[in-house]
Amino acid sequence: MLSQDNPRIAILGFAIECNRFSPVTTAADFEQDVDIRGNRIVSEARSGASITMPDLPGFFTEMDRTGNWTPVPLRVSLAQPGGPVEESFFREFLGEIEAGLKAALPLDAVFISSHGAALAQGTDDPDGDLFELVRRIVGPEIPVVAVFDLHANVSRKMIDNISAFVGYLENPHTDIHERGVEAARHMRECLAGTRTAIEMVKVPIVAPQISLLTAKGPYADLIKYGQTKVGGDILNVSVMAGFAYSDSPKNGLTAVVTARNGNRQAAAGLSFDIAKRAWAMKERFKRAMMSLGDAVQLAASVGRDRRRKPIILADVADNPGGGGRGNTTYLLRALKRAGAQHVLFGVFNDHALAAKAHQLGEGAIFTASFNTEEHQEFSLPFDCEAKVVKLSDGRYVGRRGVLKNVSSDMGPSVLLDLGGIQIVVISHRCQCMDPRQFEMFDLDIAQARVVVVKSRGHFRGGFDEFFKPDQIFEVDCPGLTSPVLANFTWTKLPRPVYPLDEETTWTPPVA
Repeated sequence: MLSQDNPRIAILGFAIECNRFSPVTTAADFEQDVDIRGNRIVSEARSGASITMPDLPGFFTEMDRTGNWTPVPLRVSLAQPGGPVEESFFREFLGEIEAGLKAALPLDAVFISSHGAALAQGTDDPDGDLFELVRRIVGPEIPVVAVFDLHANVSRKMIDNISAFVGYLENPHTDIHERGVEAARHMRECLAGTRTAIEMVKVPIVAPQISLLTAKGPYADLIKYGQTKVGGDILNVSVMAGFAYSDSPKNGLTAVVTARNGNRQAAAGLSFDIAKRAWAMKERFKRAMMSLGDAVQLAASVGRDRRRKPIILADVADNPGGGGRGNTTYLLRALKRAGAQHVLFGVFNDHALAAKAHQLGEGAIFTASFNTEEHQEFSLPFDCEAKVVKLSDGRYVGRRGVLKNVSSDMGPSVLLDLGGIQIVVISHRCQCMDPRQFEMFDLDIAQARVVVVKSRGHFRGGFDEFFKPDQIFEVDCPGLTSPVLANFTWTKLPRPVYPLDEETTWTPPVA
């Protein structure tokens, strides 16, 4: 140990959830979101409204609270979910991390703000490649602690090169800050001499993302069970559901257990136990959606009759949080055709339309042409008369759920009135998951009859003050994140997997 009283800890981050069916994620995508270096990382982490993932501020908060330490900030690169990362960017990122680590030696530890479901051109395990690089440079005895999204696709290369694996426990991800705090506590323990061992067991379950909520249901039961086992030699239990659309050899629900005192047997036994429990409840991971026709009929009825409870329609197949483009028009066109009223619709990704509205100015009436510049399979055009109601630069600090106290930027944005439908159009692709994305346009969500969100589930953590679970309906539309997994042509997903392949069998490994 170099300095137990004031440990030098390298700080880095690489986080993206990759959908193999989406367009390639470029350097420009990272630059638009978060790509920061050096002291900027430290200032953001301690700012109170960071642009980074909340695990980084959580880690800093707890490390600062528990004693002296010296952060050695390298680089933090985050991007909205999208296609595989372009090879040149990822190789350049690895090269910079390698050079930075070598220049910073000797180090006492490394903290990595991760996601775990990345892809890159030329590799299906960029997360594992990064961890392997870090371990090779710092050596086998230095603590390396990483935080992961519960949609991580886990590999042996990932767990074999870190000291503690900390996965989110909540979906929507309202506990990211807390997981950073937890990671710091594990870091302090490792720095004090605790030896760890990590084991994993993967199950051939690749569930639709809408069946992976943690308030209740099969996934919630697995996570809660795992948390009852934390203590003694069990340092951490992380049940990683995985991200189906990565179409990766790493896909599959994975139980990951970190044990104290190098107790590999305890880690292996518990991960095996959780995996068996998951397989025994596999049928519970199926989930039905509402058809487009039924959803539009319901929306029209709710808009007419104020005696009925207001509703949310979730366009889950076009979730930018899973690699969707955030611009499909299936639901929008159908609602307009049905004459739906008192509808708030958000957020629609179309920088060209937003720019046109900014050019025309507030109060202008024009023909809004959606999707004039993007020509993806599901990004179909739509023309509609619109009024420019309010313009914005798109910057806000989230107030609830996943984005609470996170500084976000939707780019030049606009509220358009389509006649019965008020739609927020943005320039920087992101999902709708915080009330501020409507409230910044002076919209009162509590007065809306129908709210349409392009999101899979994180909106639940932001809009739960307005809508209870029985007021939320997931709509079956086409899109890059359709929960109907049979809609996709899989090339690397391990087969068979349940529920895509009903006949899937699993022989548990020897514990």
